[in-house]
Amino acid sequence: MFSGQRLKEIREAQGMSQAAVAKHLGISRSSYFNWENGKTKPNQKNLSVLAELFGVAETYFLSEHEIVEVYLELNEENRQEALRLTKALLEEQEAEKQKAPVIPLYSYKVFERLSAGTGYTYFGDGNYDEVFYDEELDHDFASWVFGDSMEPTYLNGEVVLIKQTGFDYDGAVYAVDWDGQTYIKKVYREEEGLRLVSLNKVTLCLLRGRQLLSIGHLKLNLL
Repeated sequence: MFSGQRLKEIREAQGMSQAAVAKHLGISRSSYFNWENGKTKPNQKNLSVLAELFGVAETYFLSEHEIVEVYLELNEENRQEALRLTKALLEEQEAEKQKAPVIPLYSYKVFERLSAGTGYTYFGDGNYDEVFYDEELDHDFASWVFGDSMEPTYLNGEVVLIKQTGFDYDGAVYAVDWDGQTYIKKVYREEEGLRLVSLNKVTLCLLRGRQLLSIGHLKLNLL
């Protein structure tokens, strides 16, 4: 299984930023961020590029890498004993799994990213991450949240589901697309435009003019 923690460790050890690695791969920073967070994983092509970039084998990024290294150091007799014990543990685990109820999971494609801060550039290049949740919920699009100004209700790195609507009432939390930037804020309508307010910081922003493209209610945040 791909280990985001191992990826993070080698990136930091080699003094590279998330943005620099994402640029080298030709992907958005949000997609790379979610690899390290364990929310998604790279495809085979990107895994090969990562291995070449950091000068390691592709298997380095597997969470089982350390186990394999230890196993290879054992003599033949101890390898057989390790294999026997591992198979016994696996059989026990599978028996427990059969007793557990099966919970269906529903797929959500996450195309955009929203700022709980000072605004993020809108991404519409067709790339998306895929996350799963145990409920099927109606929505128009899903987005990653970046920034902490809307915590604890909307956490950095969470996914929010958004239903496109008009403006209903002051003080509700909306996703706002304005002048090529997206925001998640409490919204108040004023004569000069929309006032955006954070939940936990004194962060105010007044949007003026006709660059407002859409506004939508946040329905639910998925962990």
